[in-house]
Order: sequence, then structure tokens, then C-alpha cells
Amino acid sequence: MLKKLPRTSSDDIRRQISERIMGGQLPPGSVLDETQLAAEFDVSRTPIREALKLLAASGLVQQKPHSRTIVAKPDQASLAGMFELMSHLEALCAGYSAQRMTAAERNSLDQLHTGMATIVSAGDQPAYIKANETFHNSIYCGAHNPYLEDVTRTTRQRLQPFRRAQFSTLGRLAKSHAEHGEVVEAILRGNSADAEIFMRAHITLVEDAWNEFAGM
Repeated sequence: MLKKLPRTSSDDIRRQISERIMGGQLPPGSVLDETQLAAEFDVSRTPIREALKLLAASGLVQQKPHSRTIVAKPDQASLAGMFELMSHLEALCAGYSAQRMTAAERNSLDQLHTGMATIVSAGDQPAYIKANETFHNSIYCGAHNPYLEDVTRTTRQRLQPFRRAQFSTLGRLAKSHAEHGEVVEAILRGNSADAEIFMRAHITLVEDAWNEFAGM
């Protein structure tokens, strides 16, 4: 039996469902039943419908008239297109970070990367996933371009369920950390060209790891 949660607004519901999708609790293709969600959140179906519309607008779920709402499951061509855009956006962030990060921001990024080595050694996948998000967010922020940061975060949100799944492939934590190391070194040197190259290569390998995980 579902445990009822405190009454919440449609935006609160949207946020909680979004976190479940990006956290992997609701994988691509999962059906989102309005009646079940209304019972869980102890609300009428109206705020549930509003929350699902907001999620559909962000691309996290797919809605069709007189049909079920499901967690977005893009076809291979669409997914490849999203990864392609993601690689360019993240590369741009890395390049700008190499130019614009403050000394304190560079030091924080370096310390974060160093600390992630312990997580890799422990094979702690959940902890690495959390630290990995912080790592990439630091680079988005370090670009000091709020609009670019917003667009990159939004695109990452669309891809998050697929980016997380790659860590289930053998040896991926160590490989990811090594790829991060190349990006960090370039940023610390202030080499924007190398930072872009290494970040673009990293996202390409993330896509390859997803395809391996999905058997594509």
C-alpha cells in the first residue's frame, strides 16, 4: 500500500516526480498513472495533471491525447541528437571555465576531482553519481554565463536517466574519473581548447557507455 505524503502543490509534485525520473526510480517507458499518483500525494487528479503537463513541457515525460503518460523514452536517433548537443554544450562550458574560473573555483574543482578517487576505489556507484553531478555543475557554473548554464542544465536533465545508467557498465567509474582528470588538468592550465576537446570526448564516451548498457 502506498504511503500518503503531505498535501503538496503541482510544482512540488512535479519536482518529486522529476527527481524520481532522474534518480532512476522511474526508468524510461514507465507509466505514470494519474489515479495512483493522486492517492500517493493525497490530492485530486487536477494538480497531478498540472504536474504532468509541466513535466511534459520539460521533456521528461511524453503525453498524447486520450493516452497514457509515460516517462520519456526517445528513439535512438533522438537520443543521439541530444547527446550530440550535450557534448557541444558541455565542451563550451569547459572552454569558458578554463578562461573564467576564479582561483577558488579551480581549487574547489580540483579538490572535488581528487576526492572522487576514493569513491572510485570503494566502487560506491551512488556516491559517484552524486559527486559526478556536482562535478559537472561546477563546470557549468564556472563558465560564468548564466544562460549557457541554464540551457546546459536543462539538456542534462533530459539525458539524466541515460547518463546515470552508463555507470552500471564494467569499469565505467574508473574510466569516467580518468576522463574528468583530463578536463580538470586543462582547466587548471587555462587551456580552453584542450578543455573543450577532452569534455567533448568525455560526453561521446558517456553515450558509448549508454549504448553498451542498453545493448544498442
